Amino acid sequence: MGASASGAGQDVGEGARRRLDAYTYLSARERLEHIAIMRVFCGTLLADLSVADIMAKLRQGGGPAAGLDADTLTVRLEQLVQWGNLLRSSHTVKASSISEYQRSRSRYQLSKLGERIQRDADGVLAEADAAREVSNELLALVERGLRELADLVTAPGGVEPQDGLERISTLFVQFTEFADSIRDFYAYLGQVLSRYDLDSAEYQGFKELLLDYVEAITEDVAFRAPRISAALDTLWPHIPALLDRLDAHAQGLTGLSAQGEGRPEVRVQRSRGRELVDWEGLRGWFRDTDGQGSQVDQLRDATLRALQSLLANAKRMLRSATGEMSRRKDLLRLARWFEEAAPQDAHDIAVAAFGLYGARHLGIPPATDEVVPAYTSWWTGPVVEVPVALRERGSRAQRGRASAVEDHSAQKERLREAARQRAAARTAAADELRSASGRFTDVRLTSAALGLLLELLATALGNAQLRRLADSDGEGPADFGLDSARSEDAELGIRLTVLRTAGVRTVLYSADGDLLLDDLELDISRIAAAVDGEGAFDGEGAVDGEGALDGEGVVDGEAEASVS
Repeated sequence: MGASASGAGQDVGEGARRRLDAYTYLSARERLEHIAIMRVFCGTLLADLSVADIMAKLRQGGGPAAGLDADTLTVRLEQLVQWGNLLRSSHTVKASSISEYQRSRSRYQLSKLGERIQRDADGVLAEADAAREVSNELLALVERGLRELADLVTAPGGVEPQDGLERISTLFVQFTEFADSIRDFYAYLGQVLSRYDLDSAEYQGFKELLLDYVEAITEDVAFRAPRISAALDTLWPHIPALLDRLDAHAQGLTGLSAQGEGRPEVRVQRSRGRELVDWEGLRGWFRDTDGQGSQVDQLRDATLRALQSLLANAKRMLRSATGEMSRRKDLLRLARWFEEAAPQDAHDIAVAAFGLYGARHLGIPPATDEVVPAYTSWWTGPVVEVPVALRERGSRAQRGRASAVEDHSAQKERLREAARQRAAARTAAADELRSASGRFTDVRLTSAALGLLLELLATALGNAQLRRLADSDGEGPADFGLDSARSEDAELGIRLTVLRTAGVRTVLYSADGDLLLDDLELDISRIAAAVDGEGAFDGEGAVDGEGALDGEGVVDGEAEASVS
């Protein structure tokens, strides 16, 4: 059983891959030539064409494929056959000569999948960016057709099969056209409202579109949706028997399905309304049947989002306006709407224009550490955080499953490993410095060792205490010595002592270059890992109030660093 299920899944995946391959010609490098060839085949019905026939039609129509020779055209046709857009014809060739046979033996015809893809591609190329009008009048016809069909089905004797078949076909053609126009219009509307470069004229046009056209659509749908749902509720118990009666009257292509052994099964796509799943889709459009919301609810939500986007564009333009944009005309028109509207309509206009909804008592307590007197106005009172679910949906109920706690153990282990590596590198650098102490001219330090040494040197010079040398005569520049110029790292067990000796040059060779220190000597020693209560440095490590540095700093003017 598992093997058969796996084989069926592979067959489905292979079929989907073959169908997707038929779209390849639309993105190939020679796509303009392929489209011109496919349009030649779509212009005929059940016809097989030879290379010569196709070439003549291409030259007659002009376009990017008009200059193709026979060999190149044959390559293009064979590629379309490989992708599944064309089929090789089984037409018998009658020729009076060998040359005529060679020219006519390769004939091609259009596949069903290729015809559908090319038809959809032409529709996209011709009308993809156009604003499609909503066929709102079809919704009234759908309501009328459902009510009439429900009356006929529930009447004694039921509906005549042929009459029922005609009514159902008409009903679903009208509903499909209406639903497609709704989807296309709102897709165009979302594309327009996502723009932030609308000027005042464009904004005015789209505002009229939303306040008039979209409002008319939503009002009509909201008015007719309950009536259509009621008609479907009346008709629903009779639908299975009605479909069986229609199948007994007119089978259509269902006879092509497999009947008995040895006959291959042919997939048949039935007319809309001839299967129960079509009726379930119609019912789900107007009523929430699966807990995911109906299409009417989605239409209402999409309209609200469109109005919010429109208001966001209005705020943007008002903020960026320099005074030439006047809202007087719009406000006068709004005032006229309020004057002419009924009370309930006036409330709806106020909500659409200003987004001012009725007050709702949410009952959210303030923070426990805030005591708000009863006489405090909500205008000046503290702000209370409202949960997202309550703010957006008006409900405290949580949706969806609670997400599992994210496991950060892998990240923690990577961080611990990186910390261990850094600690090991610093320990190795400290060991290298201790072994190189006193013989810096004979070794070449690594980058890590030099970096640790510079870190210790900077700390030592910062902790140094200056003293004036006793032999300074006071007439020339003062000469200073260094006391307590040391630093240490207890974790690494290393101590650096810096001594100032006139005339001494200390050279540090490293992989990053050479560092020259004039009048300075470095001594590196080991210390115990634990630090006693008196601290790492003795009492001489502090700089008293008289230890101010002169303009030359700790290292005199002759100290320099050169990188080779």
